[in-house]
Amino acid sequence: MEKITKFKERFNECLNYSDVKQTELAKAAKVSKQCISDYKSGKSVPSIDTLYLICKYLDVSSDYLIGLED
Repeated sequence: MEKITKFKERFNECLNYSDVKQTELAKAAKVSKQCISDYKSGKSVPSIDTLYLICKYLDVSSDYLIGLED
């Protein structure tokens, strides 16, 4: 559960910092806007393929998003 919380916190931080709209990110990550909302709320986490697309779009490392590095 701790990793989901860390992902949720960092995902929200990156979204707020970048001013990316959820609809834009959903399109880039090839998921629904509801999926992005679920990631933001901690209800779910992205698959590895979706995580890759999110990281590329937000220009952030996956290690940072999932809490392996600061």
